[in-house]
Amino acid sequence: MRPFQSTTAVQQASFLQQINRWPLALRHLHQRIASCFARPQPRQHALLYLQAILSDIPRKNGWQIAEHAHLVHPYGIQRLLSQAVWDEHAVRDALRTALLQTLLPPRSSPEPDPLFPILVLDESGFPKRGTHSAGVAAQYCGLHGRVENCQVGVFLSLVTALGHGLIDRDLYLPAEWCQDAERRHAAHIPESVRFQTKPDLALRMLQRAQQAGLPFRWVVADTVYGHSTQLRLWLEEHDDAYALAVPSIEVVCVQTRDGPLLADVATIQEQALRPADWQRLSQSLGTKGERLFDWALLPVLHQGRVDGRRLLVFRRCLDDPNEVSYFLVFAPPDPPLCLIVQAIGVRWRIEEDLQTTKALGLDHYEVRSYVGWYRHITLVLLAAAFLVGLCVQDRAAPAPLADPPAPAPAPRIALTPSEAQHLLAHLFWPPPTSAPLLCHWSHWRRSHQYWASFSHRRRRAQTRATRRPGPPPAPT
Repeated sequence: MRPFQSTTAVQQASFLQQINRWPLALRHLHQRIASCFARPQPRQHALLYLQAILSDIPRKNGWQIAEHAHLVHPYGIQRLLSQAVWDEHAVRDALRTALLQTLLPPRSSPEPDPLFPILVLDESGFPKRGTHSAGVAAQYCGLHGRVENCQVGVFLSLVTALGHGLIDRDLYLPAEWCQDAERRHAAHIPESVRFQTKPDLALRMLQRAQQAGLPFRWVVADTVYGHSTQLRLWLEEHDDAYALAVPSIEVVCVQTRDGPLLADVATIQEQALRPADWQRLSQSLGTKGERLFDWALLPVLHQGRVDGRRLLVFRRCLDDPNEVSYFLVFAPPDPPLCLIVQAIGVRWRIEEDLQTTKALGLDHYEVRSYVGWYRHITLVLLAAAFLVGLCVQDRAAPAPLADPPAPAPAPRIALTPSEAQHLLAHLFWPPPTSAPLLCHWSHWRRSHQYWASFSHRRRRAQTRATRRPGPPPAPT
């Protein structure tokens, strides 16, 4: 059994000095969004909200956030998500700018990176029990891998060599919601909001990123977005490279050794590829080693000819050769397959981003309104961007000097957002321990729950009374 190896005093002191600056860094980030708020109270509540998101309280809802912030009731926190006057879309723009400055510092080398930055699209489901939250319906929820009652949000992530984080979000509204004026009014959905598919929402987020001047080399996404012809055409019109997964039923015309072949991609793989066409390449580096797959590609015919930019790429699983994925690629002329494979491998970064933000409470909200969803999600994304910035700064920090020189530190991975959040939660924003405050909140919760239950029983009794049949009519 190996003895415990502690860090040296110099290393520990240097790390503590670095951590002590983190709360001030959050305040600086909060100051960047100050102009988004009309009044100082909601602006201060936003800072308390961010601190609670970065804490370890079990649920990041209005009551627990207010208790963590040492407030006497949750009404101010609840108003922050519902009625307070502030621009959540301007906060989104500020977090995108902050993350861009963190992940894309000025380059010393004039040679551009052929891979990064990359924009990644994906959606995530938020299971719900009721039917009143904006956009809730029976739809596919990736969290549980089945159709269930949930809301669905579409997200955009920025990935660079330094790190990655979510920069945009949109709530998907099913057609049944957009056509129901009563439900729209109850959920405070603006009149300007119309039905848009998930690829439509993704396209809108890409347009916002482009209008903001965000540079990117590739766009990658799964089959929900790769199946959209409109999304692919828009990217091609703007000369933006993409590697988009498509379903096996996608029909494509490719150039084979025997001539043009128009068919679905599954049939193309069966009829046009030989064993020698496959190459074994690493998609990315995982915690257990290289993620190896077999890859093949065929040129896609565009306007009757091969232009060297449009390709159909196949990925075959090593454990199960029958498990094949398909990707439509638009890239600079004659791109190397290894570059395309690396771009496709980046897509999994957004899964990590969604996992990180859900650990921060992305799905802990208890709001039904359209604007409330956007406000909670945006503040969680801002907190996640803050953690990404801490991790990038930690990797860039110079090693502490010691006299005499300190021994080499024990091997360890780089600082992660979850580890940074763990340190902040325990060192700066732990749960309250004040006995009077905890007793006050215990009384407040139980009183509120009593009156809520009383109102619910009375409403049900009134409903039953109105439905009770009257006396039978008198005989004539």
